Amino acid sequence: MEEEIKSEGKCLFCGNTFTKAGISRHLATHLAEKAANGIEGKSFFVKVETRKKWGNTPYFLSLWVDGEAKMKDVDDFLRKIWLECCGHLSAFTFPKRKMTFGGNNSRLFDAFGGGMENNEREIAMSRKVKDVFYKALALEYEYDFGSSTYLTITVIAEYPNKADKKIVLLSRNEPLRIMCSVCGKAPAIQMCTSCMYQKEANFCVKCAKKHEKECDDFTDYASMPVVNSPRWGVCGYEGGSIDVERDGPFKM
Repeated sequence: MEEEIKSEGKCLFCGNTFTKAGISRHLATHLAEKAANGIEGKSFFVKVETRKKWGNTPYFLSLWVDGEAKMKDVDDFLRKIWLECCGHLSAFTFPKRKMTFGGNNSRLFDAFGGGMENNEREIAMSRKVKDVFYKALALEYEYDFGSSTYLTITVIAEYPNKADKKIVLLSRNEPLRIMCSVCGKAPAIQMCTSCMYQKEANFCVKCAKKHEKECDDFTDYASMPVVNSPRWGVCGYEGGSIDVERDGPFKM
């Protein structure tokens, strides 16, 4: 039986570690304290996760976003910490739901109750966060319209004060305990994209050297580093440029 992968994150403010389920409640207490003594303005506490429709994962980001930031700033941050590999396109869209009007007739509606086609739900990158975000909003985000990574950005709370900067990383899942799928004794540091749909595709240092002799693709193009991102193993992604000390593989 495979070991369950635990998702935990450290709080930026106090350094304590909490589960993915508990970190948001904890961070909210610190942000409430900041709001009581902060500079007047508007800011938002958000959690970023993979879109549940496409399979939930242990990866998460907890962010404090200033209302004066633009959606482009959020896009840039997500690219730099989790996504950027080949300069792919990306988009934020409002959530949708189906409304039925008798029989089998239905129409897509946006979060505000107005009829919208898919392309009309897209949010301009030039818009300010304060004009888009509100409590309980769950925006959809897609990076790369080919080998796509789908995220949900949920606004947990809104505050009447400015954030310390445009986007503050409050917490992020610690590197996941992904072990070598061959020996099971050491953390995996490389994966083989050619073998990723087979049982043995994640390798420690020793087992990676053995796999090189067995798989020509691994040496040629299929070797990819294990990184702390839901885009791990997709396209040419090899890691981010923000919070790099927690961007690599699990360490014993």
